[in-house]
Amino acid sequence: MLKKKISLLSLVILIIAAIDNMRNLPAAALFGSSLIFFFTVSALIFLIPTALVSAELSAAFPEKGGVYQWVQMAFGKKSAMAAIWLQWINTMVWYPTMLSFIAGTLAYLINPELAQNKFYLISVILAIFWGLTFINMKGIHVSAWVNNVCGTMGTIFPLLFLILLGGIWYFSGRPLQIAIRPDTLLPPLSSATSWVSLIAIMASFLGMELSGVHVNDIRNPQRNFPRAVFLATLFIFLSMVLGSLAIAFVLPEQEINLIAGIMQMFSRFFEAFGLQPLTPVLTLLIVIGSIGTMINWLISPAKGLSHAAEYGFLPRFFAEKNKHGVASRILLSQAVLVTLFCLLFLFVPSVNAFYWFLTALSTELYMIMYILMFCAGIRLHYRYVNRPKSFKIPGGNWGIWSCSTLGVVGCVTTILVSFFPPGNINVGSGARYFLMICIGNLVTIGPLLLFYRYQSLRSLKQ
Repeated sequence: MLKKKISLLSLVILIIAAIDNMRNLPAAALFGSSLIFFFTVSALIFLIPTALVSAELSAAFPEKGGVYQWVQMAFGKKSAMAAIWLQWINTMVWYPTMLSFIAGTLAYLINPELAQNKFYLISVILAIFWGLTFINMKGIHVSAWVNNVCGTMGTIFPLLFLILLGGIWYFSGRPLQIAIRPDTLLPPLSSATSWVSLIAIMASFLGMELSGVHVNDIRNPQRNFPRAVFLATLFIFLSMVLGSLAIAFVLPEQEINLIAGIMQMFSRFFEAFGLQPLTPVLTLLIVIGSIGTMINWLISPAKGLSHAAEYGFLPRFFAEKNKHGVASRILLSQAVLVTLFCLLFLFVPSVNAFYWFLTALSTELYMIMYILMFCAGIRLHYRYVNRPKSFKIPGGNWGIWSCSTLGVVGCVTTILVSFFPPGNINVGSGARYFLMICIGNLVTIGPLLLFYRYQSLRSLKQ
């Protein structure tokens, strides 16, 4: 039986839904008019290089998609294990932030104050995550179909609607909470706290390479994958900038809630324009869109981690797949871990502070993985010089070096600023926050040493 392929349009929506989520907009809006500067910088030193390098790698190696395979071909199995572990453990840290956003948005259908109720958040988080886990066990085509429906209804439409309302607010002369002037666009670059906004904005662009693991499921991948990446990149950049500005126009900085900020903003718009009946409709659409994002993020890193299990870094138990070709045991294991991790919400004094800490830690972990990917891009560009490619980064050797170098600079900068606490969120003292980030890194990266040890012992026995 011929395997159904994902169309170009489906892939574009898959990428947009995986990256272009409204969850990060309130965090970016906290930084006012300077967000335009940081979004532009982030696009130049991260989003565009990531899109170009992942497009070239996917077009060059359509039979071996994903970060694990790229890094493995460039630097070997141990480096590949590090890359896929960083990608996977990042999602373990990231899931509670995304799920709490969904729960906080859903609270507007019942009682907005529930967005700060930890027991409510945990109950909804776990119900959604376990439900999505079982959907992903049905295979890539079921999850891709769900993702397309969710992405179109719940991501693209609400984002465009948000941008439309923001434009009407701006051009109708209503009061703005920020000023868009040349002297406000450029932040004080000598201040470390100014650069902290880079974390929230970089977090908005994570995941471009995830679509590489689906390259075998795409029609004509060497032609369609690069096209899909470029179309999705353009939409993502414009929607993120304009969406964040819409929130910054309407909500004062001190009122922005990182979990419920989107619904705060829509409520303010609806009150001003007499559109209150649309609140439950938009609430449901945003929840649906966020669920679509989760679909792709659940299956892609798990798919890569199953490759690591096949190479002996994990017990063979985790490499087993169900009848739909899905690494079901990894999916179930990560559901258990996320359940335990989400219980931490019960022990933190501030949901906003914990949300930011998780965002900073997960972004930092992902940046380390991207450094490996950019270095792999350079290595493979030279190692497989005679391999036929339908897409290459313009400029030949100069092009791949420029893109990869910019990408590494962006990643290193983000890692450095992640150790500084934001000035507009109460996360405790700077020393306490620095220690939390250090401990978070040790706890999440440390298991790699155990996996290397396990693989070495297994090789000796064989």
